[in-house]
Amino acid sequence: MLKPTTLAMILAGGRADELNVLTYYRPKAAVPYGGFARVIDFALSNLMNSGIEQIAILSQYRSYSLINHIGTGAAWDMIGRFRGVSILPPFIDSEQQDWYRGSADAVYKNLDFVQYHNPEEILILSGDHIYQMDYRDVIAYHHEKGADLTVVCKKVEKARASRFGMAHLDEEDGDRGGKLITYQEKSENPEGEWSSLTVLCFKPRVLYQVLEENQADDSFEFGRDIIPRLMRQGSRIYGYKFDGYWGYTRTVKEYWSANMDLLGDQPLVDLERWGIRTNLDHRELRDYQPALFGRDAEVCNSLVYNGCVVEGTVKNSILFPGVHIGSGSVIEDSVIFFSNIIGKDCSFNKLVSDVNTVYEDGVQIGINHGETDREIAVVGWNNRVPAGTKLGRGVTVSPRLDRDKWPALLEAGRVLR
Repeated sequence: MLKPTTLAMILAGGRADELNVLTYYRPKAAVPYGGFARVIDFALSNLMNSGIEQIAILSQYRSYSLINHIGTGAAWDMIGRFRGVSILPPFIDSEQQDWYRGSADAVYKNLDFVQYHNPEEILILSGDHIYQMDYRDVIAYHHEKGADLTVVCKKVEKARASRFGMAHLDEEDGDRGGKLITYQEKSENPEGEWSSLTVLCFKPRVLYQVLEENQADDSFEFGRDIIPRLMRQGSRIYGYKFDGYWGYTRTVKEYWSANMDLLGDQPLVDLERWGIRTNLDHRELRDYQPALFGRDAEVCNSLVYNGCVVEGTVKNSILFPGVHIGSGSVIEDSVIFFSNIIGKDCSFNKLVSDVNTVYEDGVQIGINHGETDREIAVVGWNNRVPAGTKLGRGVTVSPRLDRDKWPALLEAGRVLR
C-alpha cells in the first residue's frame, strides 16, 4: 500500500447557540441525525468513499460524545498501516498555553502533526454539514489549476448570503469553477454569489506560511482571516463549484429541515445511495431488535429504526432506535432521538426531542398558544415531562429539569430552564 498523499482535517466545531440545547453536551458535529447517524458521519463517509484515509479531527468542546462515536475509526475502514483517525484536542506545553482560539489556530497548533505526515495537499473540512462529495474531484481541480488554495463553493440566494463567506468567481472554467476575484465573510451586501462550504484544499507550504503570519493577529478563523489574507497577498485561489445537496445545520430550523429531507418517495438526502456509514457499536445500535408495530399503529412517510415500539400514529417523522410510542399518541413532523418513551394520548407537532426523555400520558407539544416566530420545539435530554403538560410551538426546554419546574402550560416560543 502506498503512503497517502492527502491529509484531511475535520473541524468538529463547538457549541452552536442557534442549536441551543442540542449542543449543551456535545459538539455540533456529534449531533444525531437521520435516525442512526451523527452529522460528522457525512464528512467521514465522504473521505472514505474518496479514498482519503489519513484524518485528524479537531475538537475541544465536550468531546466525549464525539470520541465515543468515532471509536477506533473501524466503522469507516480507517485502521491500518497508513490509515487512521486521530482526534486532536487542545494541549499545553512550554509554548502553548491556550485553548484553540479559532479554526485556523486549531490547525496551527497541530502543525507538528501535519508536517509529520508530509502531505502533498491538506484538506480542511467542516464536520457539521450534510452533503455527499467526491473530494478527489476537488483535489484534481486544485492540481490542474496549480492553486495555492481551492475553496468549494455553492451558489446561494442573496437573502441568505450574509450568513456565509461569499466569493465572486471569474468564468475561467464555466460550471467547474473559476478564480476568486473577491471574497467577503458574512457581509450584509456581498459582491459574490458563491458561498464557501468550508471545504478547503491547501498547498501545504502556503498553509504553513499563512498560519504562521496570522499568529500576530487577534482573530484566527479560516473564513474571516486566512482566505482574505491570501487574497491580499495575490495567492492563486480558485473556487470549485458544487451543485449537489448541501444541508447547513446551524439553526434548529435548518437541522430539522435537513432531517425532513430524508423523507418522501424521492428524498433529497439518500443515506444508502450516498454510502453514509456510522459506528454501529456506539449506543449499541447493532444490538437492537427489529421495530414492533401494534395492531392499531399507523405509520406514514416516516423512518422508524430498530428497537422502536409503535402503538400510536407517526407521520412525517424520524424515530431513532429505542423509541416507544404509546397508544392514542400522534407524532407529526418530528425528530425523536434515541430511547425516548412517549406515553398514551400524547400529541407532538414539529418537535426535536433529545435522548432518554420520558413523556407521561397526555403531553401536548406544538400547540398554538401564544405568539412566536419559531416553529420547532426542542426538548433537552434526560427529562421527564409530567402527564398533561402543554408546550406551545417553538419552545425550548433545557436538559434534566427537576419535576417541580414544569408548568402546566408553557406558551409558544418560551424557554424553560
